[in-house]
Amino acid sequence: MAFLEVKAVSKDYGGVRALSDVSFQVKQGEFHSVIGPNGAGKSTLINLLTGLARPTRGAIVFEGCDISSRKTHEIIGMGVGRIFQNGRLFERLTVLENVMMGHSARKPPSLLRLVYSPRNASVDQAESREAALQMLERFGLAQYAGRQIGSLSYGSRRLVEMAKVMVGRPKLLLLDEPAAGLNSGEVERLMSLLQALRKEHQLSVVLIEHNMNMVMRLAERITVLNFGKKLAEGTPAQVSVNETVLAAYLGEGYRSAAL
Repeated sequence: MAFLEVKAVSKDYGGVRALSDVSFQVKQGEFHSVIGPNGAGKSTLINLLTGLARPTRGAIVFEGCDISSRKTHEIIGMGVGRIFQNGRLFERLTVLENVMMGHSARKPPSLLRLVYSPRNASVDQAESREAALQMLERFGLAQYAGRQIGSLSYGSRRLVEMAKVMVGRPKLLLLDEPAAGLNSGEVERLMSLLQALRKEHQLSVVLIEHNMNMVMRLAERITVLNFGKKLAEGTPAQVSVNETVLAAYLGEGYRSAAL
């Protein structure tokens, strides 16, 4: 059984078909990338995987459970984490507070627990704080714990986003263009961090990214989308010489650079 399976998924928005019969599988512990030109359907796909949209047809199965109709908080609770392309941090909160929210998102306290068991709720908050501090230390961000998000550089903010998701201990990590806006040194740091986190936490990863150097170095398998359809799938070596992919997305210049 596949860890994650996208089964003939289509998504229509009115008269526009954003995805058409897309299928692929992700094995447990696999680093899988989805690439394609702008408008190929990549963001639609990741929204379907996280419950922000629902398939018009087809199914999405995670660990044997159909999550096609599940709500976002339910999917998070099952162990799916996402890094958004444009970020999802609270500017007026501190770095520590933002990461603590990632810990509580996996299992948010109920209203009854807050009202009738404040001591236990206080214990939960202390656990979230400790887990957040440990994750910030792991990401090399402990010195920023008390600072507001707005005071950080863009690269540091992206790392805080990663820490916020990882503190929830996801089994599947969805990355929506995590390298966008980063300089070459920050991209290298991000790649090293992803490789380490994957080994430490036995993560499965789905990466949507335009940085082909990052994709080819990290991914074990690649799915290529174009105009909402699956154009090709294979290993980085196979995709990099696929004539259809070269014509639609990578270009002949990529073949020359790879050679």
